[in-house]
Amino acid sequence: MTADAPSSASPTPLSITACDDSAVFCFTGQLTAQELLRLEQQLLDPRLTRAGEWVWDMSGLEHLDLICAYALLRSARRTASGPIRVRGARRNVQRTLRYAGVQAIVTVDA
Repeated sequence: MTADAPSSASPTPLSITACDDSAVFCFTGQLTAQELLRLEQQLLDPRLTRAGEWVWDMSGLEHLDLICAYALLRSARRTASGPIRVRGARRNVQRTLRYAGVQAIVTVDA
């Protein structure tokens, strides 16, 4: 089951798929401060509390603003009950995650 993005003129750069014991976050394009409210709304999805593992697929993410990285960190600390893996993040995205302190709670796949 996929979470639908809130209605707006532009699609959100995040889709969440939750099934069984995992949640897969697929990031695309640019996640900027303009997307922060929609991002935080999506991160309140009640299915995320039931997911034992989170996978952040960032292979399609070109840019991540620091404020959005902080929102991911807050959500992970508040909601995640198991491991969080980051897949396919570009060097600049990994750097932003590191600046926000996210790498203290996630595992980055090579």
